[in-house]
Amino acid sequence: MYFEKLLKTSRPGTSLTKASLGLVFVNIAEGFNATGEYLYAIDMSTLRICPYAPGHASVMGWFEEKEPIVGLGHRSIEVDLCPRTILRRVVENTKQISDVGFLIGFETEFILLKNTQPIQAVNPHGWCNAPALPSGTPESQVLEEIADALTASNVELQMYHAEAAPGQYEVVTGPLPPLQAVDALIHTRETIFNIASKHGLRATLAPRVFLDNCGSAAHAHISLHSSNSSPSPDHANLTSLESSFLAGILTHLASFTLLLLPTTASYQRMMDGVWSGGTYVCWGTDNREAPIRLCNASSPSSRNFELKTLDGTANPYLAIAAVLGAGLEGILEEKQLTIQNCKGEKSAALLGDQGRKVLGISERLPLSWEEARAKFEKSELVEGVFGKEFKEKYLSVNKVLKDQLTFGLMDEEELKLLVETY
Repeated sequence: MYFEKLLKTSRPGTSLTKASLGLVFVNIAEGFNATGEYLYAIDMSTLRICPYAPGHASVMGWFEEKEPIVGLGHRSIEVDLCPRTILRRVVENTKQISDVGFLIGFETEFILLKNTQPIQAVNPHGWCNAPALPSGTPESQVLEEIADALTASNVELQMYHAEAAPGQYEVVTGPLPPLQAVDALIHTRETIFNIASKHGLRATLAPRVFLDNCGSAAHAHISLHSSNSSPSPDHANLTSLESSFLAGILTHLASFTLLLLPTTASYQRMMDGVWSGGTYVCWGTDNREAPIRLCNASSPSSRNFELKTLDGTANPYLAIAAVLGAGLEGILEEKQLTIQNCKGEKSAALLGDQGRKVLGISERLPLSWEEARAKFEKSELVEGVFGKEFKEKYLSVNKVLKDQLTFGLMDEEELKLLVETY
């Protein structure tokens, strides 16, 4: 087989135009052109079988320069815009300078559609009730096959269940180191898409399909691990490292929201009062109306932060790199967590100005795509973690993506394109 022959070469991979990183549908974003090629180098450590397609497997890779760049030493072939390379560097940097490691697990929410014109869910049921997964139905078969396929491909499946919106389900996968966790997330998504397709359905990660119901997210559960940690003197159920990590994220969350919520549709989900994490920069123990929810607070072995400000339209490698990069800054600067635990019966939105002031909650997340871009463009954190070139090119690609998803389309056409793209 040619693939086996390819693996025996000095640099196994396949050629891709450099424009591929700036290609949106059939349009090339400003800053990219048709000149030059990358090598997409195969990373065989990511190989997973695809049980839904016998004889097939998935494998990830790295964008690399075909010709080494003189003067960069061991980084001479690395591409600074490669999402997997960016995340790997952040993780390695964190470990080297702070001795902190991370484990991340994901919740993948999606809706099964039996029609996209008009948009029609596979069933009208939600809220985890039994009629959402009746035996013998296509949706039940799809979820069972997804579960079997993930298990066979060595992705730890912790749970699947019906969610709140019509035809909405969630697949929960277990914790892994960041890069491996995101690789597993991509494999999970491909498994969901393809098995749904086998049954004549379309699975979509679109942030909000039905405006009268809950949207779909890609919640990330992040835990910190270090041999050098002590209880926080100011916050119960947090270590000093966790406190500073959280402070770093909250300090910069609004400035890199665009990486977590990159489409205009994303901001139809992120609202107050719809269980999406709300719009105020805050955190809270088991508070689903906070962007960051503290889970299993009293159990050090399973305690983690759930990031709710993330959906399926985001590039998860870039999103997680931004979160960890902000958290690392907090750790290195030993930032004080000045925002108090929003754990009461009222969400930040319902506390009122005085109630929020008492907890130190003073900032809102961007409420629109335009506002998120403006904050992103000014973000020093983004430039520090990703570099100036990345910031400029991401903004360029993001603009073309928005134009292609919305320009000149009626609402129904726009939604159809969204669910058929994500």
